[in-house]
Amino acid sequence: MKKTYSLILLLSAFVGFAQIPSGYYNSATGTGYTLKTNLKKIIDNVNDGIPSEHLHSDQGYPALWTLYTQSAFRDNYYENDGSLLDLYSENATGVDPYNYTSTSQQCGSYTGEGQCYNREHLVPQSYFDDFAVDPMKNDPFHVFPSDGKVNGDRNNLGFGIVSSASYTSQNGSKRGPNTVGAYSSYAGTVFEPIDAFKGDVARAFFYFATRYEDNMDEFYTAANGATCQAKSMFDGSINKVFSDDFILILIKWHKQDPVSAKEIAQNNAIYLHQANRNPYIDHPEYVCDIWPTQCATVVALASESFLADNAVSIYPNPTNTNEVEIFTTENITKLSLVNINGQIIKDIENPIFNQNTYKLNNLPQGFYFLQISAENGSLTKKIIVN
Repeated sequence: MKKTYSLILLLSAFVGFAQIPSGYYNSATGTGYTLKTNLKKIIDNVNDGIPSEHLHSDQGYPALWTLYTQSAFRDNYYENDGSLLDLYSENATGVDPYNYTSTSQQCGSYTGEGQCYNREHLVPQSYFDDFAVDPMKNDPFHVFPSDGKVNGDRNNLGFGIVSSASYTSQNGSKRGPNTVGAYSSYAGTVFEPIDAFKGDVARAFFYFATRYEDNMDEFYTAANGATCQAKSMFDGSINKVFSDDFILILIKWHKQDPVSAKEIAQNNAIYLHQANRNPYIDHPEYVCDIWPTQCATVVALASESFLADNAVSIYPNPTNTNEVEIFTTENITKLSLVNINGQIIKDIENPIFNQNTYKLNNLPQGFYFLQISAENGSLTKKIIVN
């Protein structure tokens, strides 16, 4: 069902959740692969000598079941019915084909959709199972709750843009040959989630590439491409990590499906669960700071789908005056200000700009995402109010 934002429901969904710890990203310096390595040091389980370091604390595989019962993993965003927010049963634009409401519906055996849910590794276990599989196997930043049957149908495939579906799940997820074109030359079979979750999937892969940076070359060397087709998504390096055939797709999804209230809530819940965060949810701009050439290519290929980052300027940012000015020559249709807990603070339809400038005022102190919608695309920027 189409997203609805209820302040009361959002407040109840996020009560008790953590925010970004003060100074958490202070050592996230540099650009390109240097920045990625510095992010890895922030979110890994090694004491790297960072002040006030928060070490990733693996909680084990069974603990995922308990995590999935928390409100951050429940539907407080679409039907608002508290059912499990499953990657493959949620219909973001209509009625869900089925729902999971009880922990007794964990898999188990199954013969069809809607019978049980399990724990899907977006980066398949077969990609890293030649190694000690912990903590990768247990990491909820890439292990999502999902319908057992659809998870099985996806199997070990990589994610891509299906040209002609040989299989479609009840919520519209697809399996079939990848689309060969400007974004990729890969013609093998891939799996494609619905549009509402493409950014979620992309940011999970960016997290995995960063958290397990030191192992990415070993994973690639040991993985069998015949049984783990997702190997095609990677290039065997610890820096770029992703192959040319898939990095543009992931960046495209990251831009077209911006960080959502659901992701913010889950990021906070997982931080309480295992003491690290997904930096690409907290700072979406890090993707293009690390892979700038590929981001520029995606913008050039699909400028009609989203706005270039420099299409909108916000100043001062950070601000010490509880207000900012938004400057753009684009025809802006909507501004949505979302705080770090996923609450909609301001939702402004058809804002009136004066000489290409709009003043956003009365801003409480905090960290925000500003979702900007225009006639020819969308963009998400961060705002810091001191």
